[in-house]
Amino acid sequence: MSTETVEVEKVAAKSEPLFSKKNRKLVSNPLDSDNPITVQVLGVCSALAVTIKLEPTIVMCIAVWVVMAFSSTAISLLRNTIPNRIRIIVQLAVVASMVAIVDQVLQAYAYDVSKQLSVFVGLIITNCIVMGRLEAFALGNKPWPSFMDATGNAFGYAAILIIVAFFRELLGSGSVFNFKVFEAVGINYVGNGVMTNTAGACIILGLLIWAQRARNGYYEEE
Repeated sequence: MSTETVEVEKVAAKSEPLFSKKNRKLVSNPLDSDNPITVQVLGVCSALAVTIKLEPTIVMCIAVWVVMAFSSTAISLLRNTIPNRIRIIVQLAVVASMVAIVDQVLQAYAYDVSKQLSVFVGLIITNCIVMGRLEAFALGNKPWPSFMDATGNAFGYAAILIIVAFFRELLGSGSVFNFKVFEAVGINYVGNGVMTNTAGACIILGLLIWAQRARNGYYEEE
């Protein structure tokens, strides 16, 4: 590659707007056509485990976004200094540090929710979406696109978890954010026990995967 070509690429990179079409797609695609849960089928465990109620689910989604966004940015900043043979160890160290900070903040300012989430905040480090974006994107891209990519995938992950949690709480206990919806309209709703366990989450998640893939015309190859 000639020196002139390199200089042209550098100028183009500098002149690219922060919210260019390319960068916006990094956020919008994971919300739909490249959703990490419904399309890539990643991060399913937490979608089943922490979605009994909306409040802890939203806190979990925020925690995942913070870890992903800052970890991706950090790895992108360090990408040219990380030896290839220890890159996974470095990624784990960065993610583990961010998870520890988030966990301590939750215990300090949202202790009740932290107790509800239990070990699942700590298990963010094993979330394949987090490590996958570091390995597949942050290691090869600049900090701002890496931040946008992490934000998009975190939002795509959050969208599915919040939908699952909404229906599980509504159908499982007849409430939304602990507000008794059915009682407010004069309906004596006992609650569906299936929705309070993992089977209910599997049913809702399966329906979401089917609906989203059918809408986008996505089919598995035989």
